[in-house]
Amino acid sequence: MDFRLSEEQEAFRETARAFAADAMAPHAERWDAAKEFPEATLRAAAALGFAAIYTAEEHGGSGLGRLDAALIFEELARACPSTGAYLSIHNMVAWMVDRFGDDVQRARFLPRLVTMDAFASYALTEPGAGSDAASLRTRAVRDGDAYVLDGTKAFTSGGGRSDLYLVMARTGGPGPKGVTAFLVEAGTAGLSFGGQEHKMGWNSQPTCEVRLDGCRVPVGNRLGAEGDGFKIAMAGLDGGRVNIAACSLGGAASALAQARAHVGEREQFGRALEDFQTVQFKLADMATELEAARLMTWRAAAALDGAEPERTLACAMAKRFATDAGFRICDEALQLFGGYGYIRDYGIERRLRDLRVHRILEGTNEIMRLIIARRLLEDAARV
Repeated sequence: MDFRLSEEQEAFRETARAFAADAMAPHAERWDAAKEFPEATLRAAAALGFAAIYTAEEHGGSGLGRLDAALIFEELARACPSTGAYLSIHNMVAWMVDRFGDDVQRARFLPRLVTMDAFASYALTEPGAGSDAASLRTRAVRDGDAYVLDGTKAFTSGGGRSDLYLVMARTGGPGPKGVTAFLVEAGTAGLSFGGQEHKMGWNSQPTCEVRLDGCRVPVGNRLGAEGDGFKIAMAGLDGGRVNIAACSLGGAASALAQARAHVGEREQFGRALEDFQTVQFKLADMATELEAARLMTWRAAAALDGAEPERTLACAMAKRFATDAGFRICDEALQLFGGYGYIRDYGIERRLRDLRVHRILEGTNEIMRLIIARRLLEDAARV
């Protein structure tokens, strides 16, 4: 067991850190306040290979692993968790096309996804199907050389702006085996969008309902076989949970660094805040939680890279722990800043708002606990 990063990993982590500091951090507050989707910055990230990190090299991707991706997303999220998280979603869709698509689909879609000439979204959640994703009601009915899709998807990141939507729809009976995946292109007749959601955070990426009303999608845009959709969705979410855990690490690490600097400068009662033991203990707990979350995230990423049998469990544990810890660290950082943490000037409240949703998406943390508990009970039943 070697926790040291390779020279190559150190190199691309440093590349991501420099890009985040130079191209993202100076603009993150404006993106949040103006609800600006930073397309040029995203394409600049793609030029560094950050749009298809674990897509195969032979299909235009960077060909890196999930641990490599976690390192990159943590660095990007130090500057802007919202933008880093959108990149993680785009990466997930690119990988799903690479992993489950056929040669024609890879040749057709991946070149533009790799460069972010096309932006991608993932559409699983519905107004009536959140944590119970297998109960989704969007329908896809075969009609000759196409499927006709009808339904509504909720909270879709990139909604209204993305060029490609990976949509899960029901082609069969109830339950997970009746779900199929489709690649729906922007501009398809019958595809429309609701108004942009007014969100607490994640303001640098658009979010809205995706509406499918008699949306005719060619059979060639079906991803995988009929009935494979839920399996594809869950495979994507294992990696998505590691990615969002890594984004929580980045936001928390940045908040901790700011808090550490602040308590060294701020004086009360004639002493720097860092001289008070209660502040020292708070910093120690924040740093320890961050390191524990990072190790769990790296472990889950390694389980994915090694295709370990317990990888879903490891991803659920890492996602639950890292996203809870990340939010808690940001909250403690805001407390150390006092009233200054509550205003926009310092960026602490933005990180807190951005990281709050990480405990909800990619499967709520309550669902992560359910996955973990079920696995533990299965082990107990076999004893």
